Amino acid sequence: MERRFDGFVPGRYQIDAFGAGGFRFAEMSHRGSILATPSGVRIWPVAAFAELTLASLQPVLDEAEAIDFLILGIGREIAFLPPSLRDPLRAAGITVEAMATPAAARTYNVLVAEERRVAAALIAVD
Repeated sequence: MERRFDGFVPGRYQIDAFGAGGFRFAEMSHRGSILATPSGVRIWPVAAFAELTLASLQPVLDEAEAIDFLILGIGREIAFLPPSLRDPLRAAGITVEAMATPAAARTYNVLVAEERRVAAALIAVD
């Protein structure tokens, strides 16, 4: 039985499923975008690439000492991540890779399975 996701669940979890506007992880499901960091998975209030800001990535910067890679799922399309977002992450020692959300979720799962120091910011897709 799936538990209710109340906004934050501590711990590292693989993404069990994605699509239909949300994600399933840790025996829970959530409709909308998520941000997974080493400390846990949280609701991420970004619904489109155009809404992505440095402030929306602050939880990643807050945990920079525990993160080497940020996998950024930017929806269905591919877009160029502007220097205003990439440079502060790089300055914090985080390499960021932006890709379509389905590929990002799969890549994140592989890196978590390898016990890599990774975070994922995943915009939900239908």
